[in-house]
Amino acid sequence: MQKILPFLLFCVLISCKNDDVEHSKNTPPLIRDWKEIKSDSVLHVLAENSPASFFIYKGKNMGYEYELLHEFTKDHNIRLQVTMVNDLDDMIHKLDSCIGDIIACNLTITESRKAHIDFSASYLQTHQVLIQRKPEGYRKMRRSQIKDSLIQNIEALHGKTIHVWKNSSFYNRLKQLDDAFDLDLKIIATEGDLITEELIRMVSEGEIDYTVADYNVAKIDTRYYPNIDIDFSLGSDDHIAFGLRTTSPQLRDTLNAWLLAKENRSTIGEVRRKYFKRRALSNKANMVFSSLTGEQISPYDDVIKMESEKIGWDWRLVSAVIYQESKFEIWKQSWAGAFGIFQFMPSTAHSYGISPNSSAEDQIKAGIRKLKKNYNQWLEIIPDSSEAIKFTLATFNAGRAHIDDARALCEVYELDDLVWDNNVAEMVKNLAKPTYYRHQVVKYGYCRGSETYKYVSEILQRFEEYKAAFPNELKS
Repeated sequence: MQKILPFLLFCVLISCKNDDVEHSKNTPPLIRDWKEIKSDSVLHVLAENSPASFFIYKGKNMGYEYELLHEFTKDHNIRLQVTMVNDLDDMIHKLDSCIGDIIACNLTITESRKAHIDFSASYLQTHQVLIQRKPEGYRKMRRSQIKDSLIQNIEALHGKTIHVWKNSSFYNRLKQLDDAFDLDLKIIATEGDLITEELIRMVSEGEIDYTVADYNVAKIDTRYYPNIDIDFSLGSDDHIAFGLRTTSPQLRDTLNAWLLAKENRSTIGEVRRKYFKRRALSNKANMVFSSLTGEQISPYDDVIKMESEKIGWDWRLVSAVIYQESKFEIWKQSWAGAFGIFQFMPSTAHSYGISPNSSAEDQIKAGIRKLKKNYNQWLEIIPDSSEAIKFTLATFNAGRAHIDDARALCEVYELDDLVWDNNVAEMVKNLAKPTYYRHQVVKYGYCRGSETYKYVSEILQRFEEYKAAFPNELKS
């Protein structure tokens, strides 16, 4: 059923399973295609927090669709940036507003959706299944006894109550079955902030009796909820694909060329096996340091929160710095001798009273003290705290001297030496070029500035992802 909202500007309701909603014909779409994406060197992806789409485990970005697109962007030498959408009903609006370039959310290709969005080539086939709960004590029962207690045919659905998202293809499939077989179903339409994985959990824990999911998603969830049954199919195979703006044909064609290229078959196949065949890796999605639990980024959250508060920084930003440095591995040591969770060089570490044998807590406290020192120094020059943070991150990576050289070059080339993006950041990158690092205003010479530029960008990107995945700042 289609809804036409009588406003000039409105949000088109959609998500991973969005179907029949009329898109506004009065607002011209923004143009952002492959040319603009390549120019920015970043592909923005709209994703949900799920194993099949995107999640964070111990600070690391993971997820089936995320990894496919990561391989794609890596081959095209651009970055991948994820915007997590917690209310799936808002996804098309974000796509049309160019907040995201691609919907990566286990999206089924349907004719009604084609009226509003474009699709990539299909990268997965699946089918819809009924999610139902096995009987109490099923572990001690014979398989035939378990099956006898479950719905195994369409007629047995008569009079059942099933919860599914109101804008999903699951909802439409149930309506079709209800009409065709006169099942007298009670279909409870849920809102877009209740994702499929949450409905599956509710079935497992007895909060609701039934829901519907794609088999590939449900198969992963059986590893977390062994008391659910997913064997009853509700239809033939569906094709899963990425959703794109209809005004981005070059992006669609470029992505399709990559998805269909013979040389990429092994890579795509390996990613598929990684998430749908290998239990050990996909199990990480529901472990304690996964964004699906929404609670912890690392084992050190408590001390990071406490120490971050002392310097007025968001603990998730500090966590992003630590992940960039060490991936939370206290034992990590670089070829140059940098060690520990903040990758201190021995000489710097000594001045902060730590060594490779120091505890994780002591190393975190020392690292945050160093961030505070650099941050306070920059605030004396740069009153804008968000800009001062960028300069602090750059200093943490490259050292203050090289950043001062870049600022001096800004004065030469008439750029703003108090602004990082498109100003000091560009001069930092240029410090790898003889024309720049040999300039008379440069005191400390060559710097591999592209690494510092990437360092700052990746931390800030990860910070945004952490904020979306871990929205609650719990106090210690």
